[in-house]
Amino acid sequence: MQITLLTIGKTDNKNLIQLIDDYSHRLEHYIKFQFDMIPDLKKVKHLSEAQQREKEGQLILDKTSTSDVLILLDENGKQLDSVAFANYLQKHMNSGIKNLIFVIGGPYGFSDAVYQRANGKLSLSKMTFSHQMVRLFFIEQLYRGFTILKNEPYHHR
Repeated sequence: MQITLLTIGKTDNKNLIQLIDDYSHRLEHYIKFQFDMIPDLKKVKHLSEAQQREKEGQLILDKTSTSDVLILLDENGKQLDSVAFANYLQKHMNSGIKNLIFVIGGPYGFSDAVYQRANGKLSLSKMTFSHQMVRLFFIEQLYRGFTILKNEPYHHR
């Protein structure tokens, strides 16, 4: 199985980039992992929030195939602790899917079409985080999840 983290917009903070790269590299020990970024939309001043969601939504859908499992990182999604998330990952690995895609949307969330296509929603917290920081938090949780599954000490340090 491959896990993909699909995001809208680039990360411009060098410290976050370094940490994201570090955890992405660590993940390679456990699973095929890909970080995929859709560039920010251009000329958004003339677009409503709904229009921006629609355009970003189409770009997200263009990056997926019907066989992919698509999980949205969404404030209204299910919240899991780290052990439950590790079990969630194991369940998906056991199901035989080829590509599990987690998506961090743009500043206004997801289009209706993306919600309809999604196979599930997860929330990292009820708190609001910058989209750039969520990338790091999520990749770290992926890494933590795999260390839990392998019974490695990272989770309890």
